[in-house]
Amino acid sequence: MSGDGRLEQMQKEVDEVKVIMKENFEKVDERREHLKDLDTRSELLRQQSMKFSKTAVKVKQKKRSSNNRMKVLLVGGLVGLVLLVIIIAVLASSYKTDDSNAEQTVKAGGP
Repeated sequence: MSGDGRLEQMQKEVDEVKVIMKENFEKVDERREHLKDLDTRSELLRQQSMKFSKTAVKVKQKKRSSNNRMKVLLVGGLVGLVLLVIIIAVLASSYKTDDSNAEQTVKAGGP
């Protein structure tokens, strides 16, 4: 091979390597953009997950508070019902005692 032929062959190989390197750089740039996009989306997801977590804690606290209120109302209602039954029992007992005393007074010839 002559020097010119060899030089042309080397130039052709250099040109092929340049094309390949250019394609590689373009691919690297595409990957960089893709990674940048993934990073942006992951940051957005992280922020949304933090917001969701805070909202979940607030909902849990509200639900717990609501449940506690319902328990207090239920216990208060039961205590009120028990007191009502006791008052009715006492009044009924008192009424029977008054009736018994009235009958005894009538039998005894009282007023």
